[in-house]
Amino acid sequence: MVESVHTGHLVALDASGRDALRLGEPEQQIYPRSCLKPLQAVGMLRAGVSLTVEQLALACASHNGEDRHREVALGILESVGLDATALANTPDLPLDHAAAWAWQRGGRGPEPITQNCSGKHAAMVATCVAAGWPVAGYLDPEHPLQRHLLAVIAELTQVEQAHVAVDGCGAPQPSTTVRGLAGAFARIAAAEEGTAEHRVAEAIRAHPFLVAGTGREDTEAMRAVPGLILKGGADGVHAGALPDGRALAFKVSDGAARPRPVVLGAVLRELGVEPVEDWAWERVPVLGHGEPVGRVSPGFGAGALAFGGVA
Repeated sequence: MVESVHTGHLVALDASGRDALRLGEPEQQIYPRSCLKPLQAVGMLRAGVSLTVEQLALACASHNGEDRHREVALGILESVGLDATALANTPDLPLDHAAAWAWQRGGRGPEPITQNCSGKHAAMVATCVAAGWPVAGYLDPEHPLQRHLLAVIAELTQVEQAHVAVDGCGAPQPSTTVRGLAGAFARIAAAEEGTAEHRVAEAIRAHPFLVAGTGREDTEAMRAVPGLILKGGADGVHAGALPDGRALAFKVSDGAARPRPVVLGAVLRELGVEPVEDWAWERVPVLGHGEPVGRVSPGFGAGALAFGGVA
């Protein structure tokens, strides 16, 4: 019995930029959410910020708020003579349950430094210092930092931004398309050495733990697939690319996170990536009394199930 069906929009590009797979309407405008972080990191490097490889990886992260994530975020701020009070992102507890429990046992509550976007915000603050822009108001869409980042995002996606909203962390959130997002990741992953794009890709590859954290599919998938850069976002968005320019992006229409690992595994296979070891991260069980009684399956590719004649 099929209990639920998730629909969405997806595009996978081959190394020449042609469609290897297209589902739904990849030209539809979406909010890419945290999938924009690697693009924003490119913009910050171009604006002159100085970051270590670890700090650059964390600037691209939606991290768990584990000890190392917080340490690196604080290190970015300390490098420009500031502390966590400079952060303007939304206070939250760590995403990781163990980290959140330990944080609360220490008498702490929701704070900007433990929110999953604190690496990006710390890097934004450091960029303002490096460029000589005011730190105060750095989230305003009219702030020079945000005007610069919006322009870089438009350049990398090659898509006109029809809308600019506010992301969950308080930063401006421009719309783009699934195709534009895949193209941007392809440009970053295949960029020439010495470019800001190449630096971002190499940082993500070097530190997949900092990009997400313990038990997260982005971290586990990047550890399993050599050269892959990958970034998930809220409301069912995911994007990634390989060093030869093969790329993918998709948006789950109902905003659910549940199907993302399943879709990611299936589309990587469509791009010719075959597991050399078990991809445990792509399996999403349906539980009954704490035990697997079903599974989430892709609607395309070798693992697809037929749903009443619709695959």
